[in-house]
Amino acid sequence: QVQPAESGGGLVQPGGSLRLSCTAPGSLFSIKTMGWYRQAPGEQRELVAHINRGLSTYYADSVKGRFTISRDNAKKMVYLQMNSLKPEDTAVYYCNTAIPTYVWGQGTQVTVSS
Repeated sequence: QVQPAESGGGLVQPGGSLRLSCTAPGSLFSIKTMGWYRQAPGEQRELVAHINRGLSTYYADSVKGRFTISRDNAKKMVYLQMNSLKPEDTAVYYCNTAIPTYVWGQGTQVTVSS
């Protein structure tokens, strides 16, 4: 595996929740700051959240208080719990290191619509 593998996206109504998962490739996962990004149609990819080796987190203002990033070093996985979803959260979601170093994966589509 040379790319992250994201999963968990789907179609959800406004106010709903989804939990995204990402399996990271390579070694030394536990020391890497991992992030979730998203890209909406016609927009640039943006960093949504990241979590470092000490479990300190960062969130973009647009998702603060609604999204929670977490990690499981033993499984080399990163998660994004998304609550109170809004239509403007619609995007393809990707994971990567906080300063991207992996080849981008396929992402997982999140669509928030009634």
